[in-house]
Amino acid sequence: MDVLSLIGLVLAFVAIVGGNFLEGGHISSLLNGPAALIVLGGTLGAVLLQTPIAVFMRAVSIARWIFFPPRIDMNGGIQLVTGWSNTARKEGLLGLEPAAETEPDPYARKGLQLLVDGAEPEVIRSILEVDLYTQESRDLRAAKVYESMGGYAPTVGIIGAVMGLIHVMGNLADPSQLGNGIAVAFVATIYGVGVANLLVLPIGNKLKSVVQRQTAYREMLLEGVLSIAEGENPRSIEMKLQGFID
Repeated sequence: MDVLSLIGLVLAFVAIVGGNFLEGGHISSLLNGPAALIVLGGTLGAVLLQTPIAVFMRAVSIARWIFFPPRIDMNGGIQLVTGWSNTARKEGLLGLEPAAETEPDPYARKGLQLLVDGAEPEVIRSILEVDLYTQESRDLRAAKVYESMGGYAPTVGIIGAVMGLIHVMGNLADPSQLGNGIAVAFVATIYGVGVANLLVLPIGNKLKSVVQRQTAYREMLLEGVLSIAEGENPRSIEMKLQGFID
């Protein structure tokens, strides 16, 4: 679990609620059902309108990466590729067939299978690059769904504020109705700005960073597989791949 993400989320909301409390406010003053409905429903509706269903479903499925990102071990990956190169050097490329059958990572497994099949380095590069860029593009588009929410939420919050003020203006003769209208007006703005800057924009950026790390790992695997196909020395391959470590 990514503890830092959890700490960041809790700290952000504790700061807002704590600041409100220190100023003499109450938590109940920040809870408003109509304002939440306007902001959350309006934002979600706008995003659904612009986003293909496949992209939206992918965005939902990778949301777990916020707290449970996929494990990316660059050092472990380098040792894995070095082991493959040693096997290929001793037993030939066909010696990698058992590793190809048991490798859990689909991308690495495809690279190994291409080596076992005796594909030329340029063919291997072409096939694996298509996989790499397709996966990266799909996940980046999914991450941008949350960025879109961050763009819409403040504007929808302003819409909620204007609606609240309209309600206030329509009930000036009835003071008992003024409080609720003003509450909706101000709380909707808080919800819109808060959801954008404390939740969905950070989520989008976090997901993009995970995608970038995955891409770097796959690029390292690609370079390693190509080096094995070209018959490079295992030690040289290991030194080359060390350059991918940040």
